[in-house]
Amino acid sequence: MNRGKFGFLRKMKIKKQLYFIYFIAIFMPITIIGSFLLINTSNLLSNYHRDLLKSDNLRVKTILFEITTQIYNISEDLAFDESVRNVISGNYYTRSNLVQQASKVAVVDNYEYNYAEIEEIEIYTDNPAFMEYKQFHKADEMIQKTEWFQRAVNQSSVFWVPMMSVDKYGNEYWNLCLVRKIPMVNSNYNGVLVIKISDNYLKTRINSQEYASMVSVDRGPVFFSSDRQAYGTQQKTDINYDEDYYNYAGNLEINGTTCFVEVSTLNMYQSDSKVYICTMNDQAYGNIRNIIVICLAIIITAVLLPAMIIHFFTSYFTSRILTLRQAMHRASNEDYEIVNSMQGQDEVSEAFSDLEIMVQKIKQKDADMYEAQISEKELASEQQAMEFKMLSSQINPHFLYNTLETIRMKAFTAGDREVATAIKLLGKSMRYVLENTGTSFTTLSKELEHVKIYLSIQELRFGDKFDSVFEVAEDVNPDSIYILPLLLQPVVENAILHGLEEKESDGFIKISIYRKREEGKTEILYIDISDNGCGMEEAELRALRENIEKKDISRNKSIGLYNINQRLKLSYGQSYGIKIDSFPGQGTTVQLIIPPDKGMDENGKI
Repeated sequence: MNRGKFGFLRKMKIKKQLYFIYFIAIFMPITIIGSFLLINTSNLLSNYHRDLLKSDNLRVKTILFEITTQIYNISEDLAFDESVRNVISGNYYTRSNLVQQASKVAVVDNYEYNYAEIEEIEIYTDNPAFMEYKQFHKADEMIQKTEWFQRAVNQSSVFWVPMMSVDKYGNEYWNLCLVRKIPMVNSNYNGVLVIKISDNYLKTRINSQEYASMVSVDRGPVFFSSDRQAYGTQQKTDINYDEDYYNYAGNLEINGTTCFVEVSTLNMYQSDSKVYICTMNDQAYGNIRNIIVICLAIIITAVLLPAMIIHFFTSYFTSRILTLRQAMHRASNEDYEIVNSMQGQDEVSEAFSDLEIMVQKIKQKDADMYEAQISEKELASEQQAMEFKMLSSQINPHFLYNTLETIRMKAFTAGDREVATAIKLLGKSMRYVLENTGTSFTTLSKELEHVKIYLSIQELRFGDKFDSVFEVAEDVNPDSIYILPLLLQPVVENAILHGLEEKESDGFIKISIYRKREEGKTEILYIDISDNGCGMEEAELRALRENIEKKDISRNKSIGLYNINQRLKLSYGQSYGIKIDSFPGQGTTVQLIIPPDKGMDENGKI
């Protein structure tokens, strides 16, 4: 019966049996129970800190509601005080009249001196006959243009705003201020009451050693914060100001630290203003994490300790399997140098022996295949050499020059000087091409001479269809400048065949060579080859520019320009090459951009 219950274990290797028992009896129970405890502990600690944070947020909200409600009640007394309204609506011709009238108003001083939460009471009026005295201020043009003054004049309800002030030492500080209109009876002037809540008083009532607070009103900046640097900034959380009562509880990363955050809204008493209170705890997340790390370390220890015991117990079998695996891995990577380090008569030893036999067979097959590949390459190399010799034997430069010279002399003897001249020019051109085939560089003067020869041949062909002009700047010495051979003639040929194709007469080819140094860059040699032909439309020009940059073996156009552009880039760098400009009916200019001061060493290389 026991064999029936545990018979499946006999199908496993000893190592798997031990690991299976470890997995079922130790790993799974500890992992499941430990994960449950970790999650439950994390949730309990998080909820505990969130409840404390929410309580502190409620505490701050209660304090603010108490203070702002009391300030509102005080504003009611001041706004409807008859003596205050009489002072700001009177006509004063001298300051003594104002002082005499304002001195009778004691209610403002009483509130300002007897309530610690009030930092300052300010009463503004746009009465032009008014002058400054104590809490009474004349609203000059700057004050009248402020948003809060305009809002107070145009609405009768109370509202709250943050205001920044500067003390006598030049330090900036912020206050939460109640602003309301003073109703004036039988008067053409406006009066505005501003009561500033003391920031120091808020600190003594709100600040907590454990929690940080940031308080703002409506969409304005922070007017109170545990961190002095946060004054005047926006709230750290993204607040939805359109909600009647916005509330948020979650995590927020501030200055690289994850904080628990609680945000709530305080609807101000008898006002449309809303105060947003953000309370933060930057220690809770770290404390929870430390506790979780300690619990996790205990669980990992409880899992790893039995695993280490089982591992050492099965190390003998593991080492043998690992040896076989490494040998198979080397064989799969075509490393067939396998050393027989497996001793024994079990299945692992037999598998290793079979692997050695397989590797020997693979090595023999690879050797046979390698010999076949070498033979094939040697045959291809010999065939290529034979083709090259055949091609070389077909073109004997001396035979070609001598034959052309013989033909030229016969034409000259026959009196056909034009044919003789053409053959002479053709011989010079072919000599230049053959001599520079396979060479790396030639002088600019030789290249220009080759172009002139080519143009002479074309002039014999086309007659007066076009003229050619060479302009070489004074600071350019063609004899001392080395360029790639056979660069200019294909461009000139392209200009004649395509640019001047539709021209019957008055065509011209202009070759301009000059140096130019742009600001912050090295000096560049420019070779402009221009024609006055039909030019190109914008789409055709764009396609040509793309063709000389991208390799496409299937095309049969712009191959010469593509090859020249690639030769320049490969020889000098990607900042050099060909630039093409063309306008319909005006002609085309192909510009070659080359470094001018590249010299050659004794081997004929740059």
